[in-house]
Amino acid sequence: MLAPKRKPGVPVTAIPAAPSPHHGAVAALPLTATIGALGVVYGDIGTSPLYALKEAAKAATHGGTLHPDAVLGVVSLIFWALILIISVKYALLILRADNRGEGGIVALLALLSARNARPGTWRAQLLIVGLIGAALLYGDGAITPAISVLSAIEGLKVDAPALAPAVVPLTVIILIGLFVVQKKGAGFIGNIFGPVMLAWFIVLALLGIHGIVKSPGVLAALSPLYAFDFLIHQNFHISFAILGAAFLAVTGGEAMYADMGHFGRVPIRLAWFAIALPGLVLNYFGQAALLIVDPSALENPFYQLAPDWLHYPLVAFATLATVIASQAIISGVFSLTQQSIQLGFLPRMHITHTTSHAMGQIYVPLVNWLLAAATLGAVLGFGTSDALAGAYGIAVSLLMAITTLLAALVALQWGYAPAIVIPVNGFFFIIDCIFFAANSTKLLEGGWFPLVLAGLVAFLMLTWRSGVKLVERARGKLRQPEEDLIETAVSKCHARLPGTAVFLASAANGVPLALTQFVKHNHVLHQRVILVTVLIEESPRIADEDRADVVEIIPGITRVILHYGFMQYPTIWEGLKLACTQGKLPGIDLSDITYYIGRETIIPREDVPGMWVWRETVFAFLQRNAERSAAFFGVPTRQVVEFGTEIEI
Repeated sequence: MLAPKRKPGVPVTAIPAAPSPHHGAVAALPLTATIGALGVVYGDIGTSPLYALKEAAKAATHGGTLHPDAVLGVVSLIFWALILIISVKYALLILRADNRGEGGIVALLALLSARNARPGTWRAQLLIVGLIGAALLYGDGAITPAISVLSAIEGLKVDAPALAPAVVPLTVIILIGLFVVQKKGAGFIGNIFGPVMLAWFIVLALLGIHGIVKSPGVLAALSPLYAFDFLIHQNFHISFAILGAAFLAVTGGEAMYADMGHFGRVPIRLAWFAIALPGLVLNYFGQAALLIVDPSALENPFYQLAPDWLHYPLVAFATLATVIASQAIISGVFSLTQQSIQLGFLPRMHITHTTSHAMGQIYVPLVNWLLAAATLGAVLGFGTSDALAGAYGIAVSLLMAITTLLAALVALQWGYAPAIVIPVNGFFFIIDCIFFAANSTKLLEGGWFPLVLAGLVAFLMLTWRSGVKLVERARGKLRQPEEDLIETAVSKCHARLPGTAVFLASAANGVPLALTQFVKHNHVLHQRVILVTVLIEESPRIADEDRADVVEIIPGITRVILHYGFMQYPTIWEGLKLACTQGKLPGIDLSDITYYIGRETIIPREDVPGMWVWRETVFAFLQRNAERSAAFFGVPTRQVVEFGTEIEI
């Protein structure tokens, strides 16, 4: 059971929040977790003032003069976007759709049991929608470092226009350095994330207050009437352009949900309402006040808020803040990749744990360098933050709409009254769709870039998922039933080899193909045979006491099923060691075990029902280049014997 059925008809905000026990060290220190959340969760949205209001105000001028009414309308729109989308939808509602403390699109898919849905059912369609949502995060991950660092470095042009040609090279150097140090882990940088971003939000607030003092009348834009009145009196195309640009102020808000398991609900909410939101609001209103007094500051209102002597230190500080924002999104992509691999949405990849005391600190080399290529391509291809703004937002707005839809289905599954869920989630879904439609107008300006990246990732995910099912179906036809193994062990294998043999099995029933091959060629069995299957559950973590299920088929032949959560790294050696420690596998010497693993060669066939042959060829390529089973599951390499098998799909 994934979650308790909650009382129908009770408002979402009235349900007590469940604790997140797997991060007890962090949860026990709310202040530490709150400061930590500032760096990891709010790094992206915290650097949005560098470009968001500037782009929205430029859209409002539509090539003409910037009027005070336009400034008030734009800042009012940004303020209410922060309130409705981030404060109400995410902080108060979406954070409750947790999978035992974990959040994110993958956790939602697990809650809805979409992974094992039968083809053609509505849950199977949800899986496609959810995988598209997960893929959109990769597009976001490529754009965020590019636009964040680029917008920070562009501050050099405020006082030294002659340095404009150096902006792109400096951005490229910083980003290359960021991706190079990923293999060393984010631990050191992570220790300074929170304090630096706390200082950043304080600076945002102080700069904002400095600007508001110049024109206190800007605070009238706290009323939503300014945003509404401004939009309805604009040309339809201009209103959409303004909405699309204003949406840049809320990009990064989805991290609140994705990183919930690392910090817990309370610290994330506290960090938002007590620090991040006030800092952002004050800064946006400060920029707006400056533009009312001096419309010529439109080229870079963020830096113009500061005194001249502070510009260069502010550029350095903004660059550090954007590097932190970029690091957070890169780490998030690594985490998403691991979860997707565990749930069978992506092929196995080499994953390095960069620290022994924090399981979330991982490095995925292939993803790191593909993301680096996409990010650097965006910087070199678009060249300026203004151009990149056209590419930014469309992927995030679609992801937010998908998250709202899936969260509504989770609420209904948990027993909430449809009379509450449909109006509430429907309201936010409409807002998400409006912002997505507004961002869609930027499709030809660069919005195609993250969508192409997301489409490619979604295609690979769906191809891998379908291919795995075809391979399992083919295995099922080749796999012997357990009765045949029992008969072979009792009647045909009178001689037994000394020692223990472990055979990895993809299914929790039947005979592994590697064991069938072994008996076929050698006509013997070991004195003790253990069939090991790893099952990834739809819960984030499985407790040690529930790790291993041990079933004795006949004396000498035992089946072991190791259960792991989708946030855990499945290690067979550690699972067997735990089973031995718990007395479930007595008399086993783990140093004297031989592991037999099947290595399959996929052969696409036109005459075998399945996918198009070209997709099966893509799947075969992915399977051939995936991380070896022994390495991925932590099997001691010197104790491994592989058996080759051809599988036709």
